[in-house]
Amino acid sequence: MLRWHTLAVYFRRKYGTRVQKIPLDAGASCPNRDGSLSRRGCTFCNAAGSGSGLGVRGFSLEEQWRAWLEKYRTTDADRAFMAYLQSYSNTYGPPERLQLLLQQVAALPGCLGVAVGTRPDCLGRRKLDMLAACRMHASGNDPEDVHHYTRNAHGDNGGKMGFGGMENSGLSEVWLELGLQSVHNATLRRINRGHDAACSETAVRQAAERGLAVCGHLMAGLPGEDERAFLESLDWALSLPLSGLKLHNVYVPRGTALARLYEEGGYHPLARDEYVDLLCTALPRIPSAMIMHRVQSDPAPGELLAPDWAAEKRGVITDLRRALTARDLWQGKAADVPDMRPEWYGG
Repeated sequence: MLRWHTLAVYFRRKYGTRVQKIPLDAGASCPNRDGSLSRRGCTFCNAAGSGSGLGVRGFSLEEQWRAWLEKYRTTDADRAFMAYLQSYSNTYGPPERLQLLLQQVAALPGCLGVAVGTRPDCLGRRKLDMLAACRMHASGNDPEDVHHYTRNAHGDNGGKMGFGGMENSGLSEVWLELGLQSVHNATLRRINRGHDAACSETAVRQAAERGLAVCGHLMAGLPGEDERAFLESLDWALSLPLSGLKLHNVYVPRGTALARLYEEGGYHPLARDEYVDLLCTALPRIPSAMIMHRVQSDPAPGELLAPDWAAEKRGVITDLRRALTARDLWQGKAADVPDMRPEWYGG
């Protein structure tokens, strides 16, 4: 039985098939790296950025897309696909750059939608309008549309060209992924985030006003924070018009400011059982309709310094399921569904 509302279940219930997110590196930068705010980056941030790194190696978006398609289609030819612009801050820079990027994504063969990862301080009304336009041009959720995406995953784009003066983009899913991290401004300063909680709140509200689905990212175990501080951040995030959440346990990547702090004895990451217990407290507080895109961090190969358990994704998920089952807990039990099981509970 499911104990939280996973993104995979959301997709399958909506489209009737598995939807795979493909990470794409669009060569984005970050104001916390290029000197606009800082050159140090966030304390926890790997200088190489998240994602595949294929863009740095010279692969175009379409080449990256086709490489991932080839990999996934060897095991499951019937799934649908959407693009995930993951590395760095993908809305950073002039609006024209974002418009071109969205056009390129919309033209990818068999692309169901897009998730755009960025910072709250790298948006603005014009960029949000562009993202909303992608969604407003979508062709809807007819099952035949999903068959179109799977049929054309290796072929043409069915005549559907990118948005912005072109034909219907056909992007049925448009998600804005925002790194909120914490409600505590003292923490945001401590981790050299470069923006405050008010900036995050404004970005979420302005995006939601345009009908965009927003996934907020929160981090558990940030320097100087305890369980109470994290739950305060969670309650704050739940007061915002979010459609989804990603919960991350803080791990220590090599070569970061956090790594230096850890090696000096100034930072101690959460233990595995501490994080599982924290999730057992957090998930019941989250309304059952909230889509949980992730409940654990996923370090890139070779970057993890500590803790070792952060690399054991399946084991931690298994521990969480067992703990929730043993305690008879599920997402929403302390929120909107205290007595009845949510409709997604059965999988």
